[in-house]
Amino acid sequence: MSKLSTTLGRSGNPALTSEVFSKSISSHGETMTLQGTVNKTAFSLFLLIAAGSFTFSPDYSWLIWPGFIGGFIVAMITIFKKTWSPVTVPIYAVLEGLALGGISYMYKEAFYPGIVSQAILLTVSIFAALLFAYKTKIIKPTENFKLGVFAATGGIFLVYIASLIMSFFGASMSIMDPSNASLLSIGFSLFVVVIASLNLVLDFDFIEEGADKGAPKYMEWYGVFGLLVTLVWLYLEILRLLAKLNSRR
Repeated sequence: MSKLSTTLGRSGNPALTSEVFSKSISSHGETMTLQGTVNKTAFSLFLLIAAGSFTFSPDYSWLIWPGFIGGFIVAMITIFKKTWSPVTVPIYAVLEGLALGGISYMYKEAFYPGIVSQAILLTVSIFAALLFAYKTKIIKPTENFKLGVFAATGGIFLVYIASLIMSFFGASMSIMDPSNASLLSIGFSLFVVVIASLNLVLDFDFIEEGADKGAPKYMEWYGVFGLLVTLVWLYLEILRLLAKLNSRR
């Protein structure tokens, strides 16, 4: 296995698998840059926020499932057709924004008006803090760090899958209920938020390594896609955690 594949192989983000960059190294033409990835990230977040602002209303709650299902389909296309990412990633951002807007409105109505602004502020703050910690090498994504985050992320997604399967039979997993204010439920959500946050460090490292190794230009969009996947996950889990904390009052 190449050095690049070994270094990047343990990203917890399912969009950023072990051989993504190693199979895409460009020997000619334009290559991936950090600045290009930053610019495309800003544009994609603008699309996501604009779409979410549009559906932040009781009139558009019906777009939640089309947004999530459409986003999942586009995500699968992006993963298997990375060269299409300059087109698919903006579409993914819009679809996820449509879903998140409706979800956010439902949380606001079910819990308290400030929950959405608090979740957005916490998500942005965590992103900025971890980017600073990564750039200043306060947090170093060592092999053991990557392995730990990867294992924890895998465990969390097994819980998600189990919860989904249980829902097919009319059952539910109490720790996933946003109104469950037990210490165990809150502790689980806090753990998920921490692991989702640490995945950002792996995403930063993955993107930087890809730029250093000369990945082709379209991989900037694919790097953005990986960040969006993590940020959407983090935001939703922060919403769930805040809802549980509010339910203890």
